[in-house]
Amino acid sequence: MNVFVDTSALYALLVRNEEEHEAVSGAFLALMEQQQGLATTNYVLVETTALLQRRIGLAAVRDLAERIVPLVTVHSISEAVHRRAQEHMLRSDRRGLSLVDCTSFEVMEREGLVEALALDADFAEAGFRVLPSQG
Repeated sequence: MNVFVDTSALYALLVRNEEEHEAVSGAFLALMEQQQGLATTNYVLVETTALLQRRIGLAAVRDLAERIVPLVTVHSISEAVHRRAQEHMLRSDRRGLSLVDCTSFEVMEREGLVEALALDADFAEAGFRVLPSQG
């Protein structure tokens, strides 16, 4: 079964001085050793790229593009999924719930994914199992 990879995890994986870097790196390596499939969306990659470029620099963006993206199945967000996600976001009436997260939830549900490598509490609140486990 595939595991969805969120921006929060990708950022922590690539930024060594992030507080959760070790936990995310360990979970990521364990998933690779277990030969778990990894999935994300093009929206997550755009969000991660923007964060890395602005906060860290292009070397981190290059690491994402060259070292991480080849290991992940990237789902492109269609207009229909975008529309459903936007409706979900607006219906939730929560300022902190992002459109990117809502598109992730739509893809996870469509693909039958139940686990997310994420540091974002919205995934757990949406009913998904979150890795790394918060002890």
